[in-house]
Amino acid sequence: MSDRSVSDNKDYSAPDDRRVSIAEARKIYNLPFNDLLFQAHTIHRAHFDPNAVQLSRLLSIKTGGCPEDCGYCSQSAHYPTGLKASRLMEVEKVIAEARKAREGGATRYCMGAAWRSPKVRDMDMIVAMVEGVRSLGMETCMTLGMLSPDQACRLADAGLDYYNHNIDTSERFYSEIITTRSFADRLETLANVREAGIKVCAGGILGMGETSDDQVAMLVTLANLPVPPESVPINMLIPIPGSRLGDAAPIDPIDFVRAIALARILMPQTHVRLSAGRTEMSDEMQALCFFAGANSIFVGDTLLTADNPGEDHDAGLFRRLGLKPMTLDAAE
Repeated sequence: MSDRSVSDNKDYSAPDDRRVSIAEARKIYNLPFNDLLFQAHTIHRAHFDPNAVQLSRLLSIKTGGCPEDCGYCSQSAHYPTGLKASRLMEVEKVIAEARKAREGGATRYCMGAAWRSPKVRDMDMIVAMVEGVRSLGMETCMTLGMLSPDQACRLADAGLDYYNHNIDTSERFYSEIITTRSFADRLETLANVREAGIKVCAGGILGMGETSDDQVAMLVTLANLPVPPESVPINMLIPIPGSRLGDAAPIDPIDFVRAIALARILMPQTHVRLSAGRTEMSDEMQALCFFAGANSIFVGDTLLTADNPGEDHDAGLFRRLGLKPMTLDAAE
């Protein structure tokens, strides 16, 4: 934990009989590549259809102007990224976009707002969005920044299925990326979400200048939560011109695949999502990620404010690899 005092005395760790040490996880991460992939794929097959991939769609319902200083983000007000802030979208427009996503094969609809945390005045619209998307028969996911226990309970009452709140990186490296909220703040929101009865979606970003030990430590933190996240998005940094990490060097593709494999081994029943950065991944790299245990992607041309492979490209890749969209029943 960070040196920030957490007044609620919540225990963010897993039971002792399920905890994995960083040393144990590092040993797995450093296995010969073929051995690592074999172990990850074997575990993946034991829990999932190896040829089914969950399709999710992500919509930015409020873009830009965020007061946080996350060094990777195009939406931070701290950096001259050229992105203009927008108001919260109208509920009807969000539901219309969700309907299009459902028609395109998406089973989960994710909505993101560039906030430190939601304001009281916004909650009625947020609740209406959740209820409207659920009425379409889709799973719902929100990412709105930090949540209080009361806000989490209100979203749970509206029927929110998942809440996304990434921890981004290891606790050691965290302050190199973000200074406006602590690592403990992240964990506290995850605890509030879990206690409200909402499923957790939490992952991180690779390629921000962290070490492989930081990548391992991030995944160990997630695996050692009292209940591991049901979804773990693994993002490859998209360097945003004007942001603090705009000139970051790209991560080695083999190291990225190793992280996907470790996530699958540490969290066997979790959906591991291949998230941001797919436009910079070769088809062969994505194929290795699917073999290593990734079984969820975002579809559509845009991922919040960044480019994403188009649906035609994804459909072509699925045909070449013999993959199929995961049904909602299987996703649950």
